[in-house]
Amino acid sequence: MITCAEDAVSQVESRIAEKVGPQRFNVWFKNATRFSFTDDYLRISAPNHFVVEWIERHFADVISEAAREITERDFTLSFAIDPALAKGLGKKQPDRQVDFVANNPERLAREQKRSGTLPAIPNLKGRLKEFVVGSSNRMAYAAACHVIESPGNQYNPLFVHGGCGLGKTHLLQGICNGLNERNPHLRWRYVTGEEFTNDYVYSVKARETDAFHGRYRNLDALIIDDVHFLANKRATQEEFLHTFKSIDAAGKQIVLASDAHPKMIGHFSESLVSRFLSGMVVRVESPDLEVRAGVLRQRAERLKVDISEPVIMYIAENFQANIRELEGALLKVVAQAQVVGQPITLSLADRAIRDLVRQTAPVVMLSDIESVVAIFFGLTPADLHTSRKSRTIALARGIAMYLARKHTDMSFPEIGRFMGNKNHSTVILASRRISKTLQENETVRWMTPAGQKEQNLAVLIDELEQQCCHRGSTARTDGST
Repeated sequence: MITCAEDAVSQVESRIAEKVGPQRFNVWFKNATRFSFTDDYLRISAPNHFVVEWIERHFADVISEAAREITERDFTLSFAIDPALAKGLGKKQPDRQVDFVANNPERLAREQKRSGTLPAIPNLKGRLKEFVVGSSNRMAYAAACHVIESPGNQYNPLFVHGGCGLGKTHLLQGICNGLNERNPHLRWRYVTGEEFTNDYVYSVKARETDAFHGRYRNLDALIIDDVHFLANKRATQEEFLHTFKSIDAAGKQIVLASDAHPKMIGHFSESLVSRFLSGMVVRVESPDLEVRAGVLRQRAERLKVDISEPVIMYIAENFQANIRELEGALLKVVAQAQVVGQPITLSLADRAIRDLVRQTAPVVMLSDIESVVAIFFGLTPADLHTSRKSRTIALARGIAMYLARKHTDMSFPEIGRFMGNKNHSTVILASRRISKTLQENETVRWMTPAGQKEQNLAVLIDELEQQCCHRGSTARTDGST
């Protein structure tokens, strides 16, 4: 058993600040994260999905290095959502996060142009043999296996969509590793939508577009995670369409993943959407009880802790939204057992995660709502948390608040707090405004890169509700089984 003192955590945070610089640390870490150690795991908590995923994707290596330098040992990183951290965020912090994301491609292009290097192809951890299969993800898993066995054949393109933390990245990385094991000479490339954008911006700035085409258009398999990141970037989107056509014309494989169905990704061109829909589009649902219990058993085995089946089922029944929350709850139970020096019992598990259950459940649903609404309007969830009031952001924020009030048990103050520390009166007014527009059956308008767009609000709300509610339907209906 290893329990690191608070000063060790403080030293790790200080070392991270040294490595990333004060600007990035203040934007992404200060008041926005909490670190804790459990055996071989370092748990990083953040207030919402957006911050968690950004830190995991961009700073995981830095965090690992900092922890290793301070503690002189390696830790496995585990990321979790702690809604209580939202209270500590600076008022303008969401604004700075949005600015950082918006300027990231240009910033990276400048840095890469100075260094003359591109990011190395990552070492992918996900493997299909470790993917826990159940009714909520069986179709997506079967499609992934088929791609490995016969790339470029039946399921091409393969488009996997579903909420945050449901295993889409694991599936995509599993496909890459499976392709590599089956045929080491196969040319494949795995990138996120953001990395594809950064790579393209760099190639344009460095006048190396031919090299960019060579990296992407002659592949046997192109796998892109979070492809919705391209939706609000017209030049990158056009380049991706040409890349798509080249690979598809050669009969090679394309695999894509997004938090939303292709039709619900705002600002994607009709040409791209039609090509996405021409292949296999498969949804990963919220994990059913079978999958949740299986994931917990697998994680407990990795932690080398003895956890009884009643405790496994207790955690599985109380955390129904996604895999990340399950792992976070399990780590908290293990940490509690270590602190008090007692075996893991049902009573101990209840004490350890009681507050987490109360805090997390409604916020997870709100995270789904934010993600669906933001992607539809070509925004990020962080845009909804900002103080900005452009027509598009104000409309999207109002719809998200209205849906949160309608589909969760959260109060107006709770919704406001978790959407960028907004005043409860802001949530009340936004919800009333959306309700009034619905009652009058009016059309709403917002701006896109291609100009103004409009749609009947009732139709729009119905489409968004189908996406939001379907994400949580599996979890809500199996909790009592």
